[in-house]
Amino acid sequence: MKKEQVVHCQFSVWYPIFKKHTIKSLILPLPQNVIDYLLDDGTLVVSGRYEITQTHTHTHKSTTRNRTWSDDETTAIATAPEFPEFTSTVLEAINALGGCVFPKLNWSAPRDANWIALNSSLECRSLSDVFLLFKSSDFITHDLTQPFLHCSDQDSPDPVISYELVLRKWAELIPGGEFRCFVKENKLIAVSQRDYTQYYQHILKQEQHISQAIQDFFSQHVQYRFLDEDFVFDVYRDSQGRVWLIDLNPFGEVTDSLLFSWDELMSGEVVDHQQQDGPAFRYTTSEVTVQPSPCLSYRIPRDFVDLSAGEDAYKLIDFLKLTKSQQEESEEEEENPPQ
Repeated sequence: MKKEQVVHCQFSVWYPIFKKHTIKSLILPLPQNVIDYLLDDGTLVVSGRYEITQTHTHTHKSTTRNRTWSDDETTAIATAPEFPEFTSTVLEAINALGGCVFPKLNWSAPRDANWIALNSSLECRSLSDVFLLFKSSDFITHDLTQPFLHCSDQDSPDPVISYELVLRKWAELIPGGEFRCFVKENKLIAVSQRDYTQYYQHILKQEQHISQAIQDFFSQHVQYRFLDEDFVFDVYRDSQGRVWLIDLNPFGEVTDSLLFSWDELMSGEVVDHQQQDGPAFRYTTSEVTVQPSPCLSYRIPRDFVDLSAGEDAYKLIDFLKLTKSQQEESEEEEENPPQ
């Protein structure tokens, strides 16, 4: 995967080419002060003010309990950053798209951060909704800091990127209708169920219809129209059988290969005994193979994930030592209660 391929997969590059076959969207330049704010590790506050009162240590508990706090007390006030012009532009765009949008940057959407939203959804109605998701997302941070991390031509200079906020008209997409398609040398070689962690019975029943619909969409609207010969594109097949283009991604390890491996995709020889003609088509075939969503790991500290997966022996040893120490302290307190 070359840096040029990553550049070609920016939303603002492919959207004009396939505008008729995807969801209506608006692209807004991202000001540098907004980028700096998104990369800042500080508070999540994005509008209004949040006051933090710093209490003083008192020798008498009763004084602290009965004290009335006044304006004379020393307080630390965290003032939220203000982006009046950008806020106004974003609000106009949201209203133009019906009042609800799906946000993303040049490449990624904050899919790993939906847990922090009140409704556990990526649906946004204001800039503060967007900021909350973006500042909680590792995917967004990757876009802003390491977009060319997995490229093979690391010796070449990084292309200059103009970052953009992409607002897409909100649409309720059923996860069972999403598919990821892999193209090598302008040939569709593989199709994978996008939400492979779940079993959808309709996919099993409509396998041939779904596969043919995607092949027809590719040959009629996508093939030979993109800037690269190798790429990955995501589609959605609605209840009427119509296929929509959702996203384009680089053909490489930076993109999740889902039910395939990158070794077989890179070779171009994807074996699928059930599919005689056309691309290999893989999907979850029964409830027995259902798995937890990979994005769940972003909801808890990484150390906890490593512990549960047994991927870091040193963390496990430290955890066991800490547990033993806490047990010993607890036993001492029981033996020597405070007088």
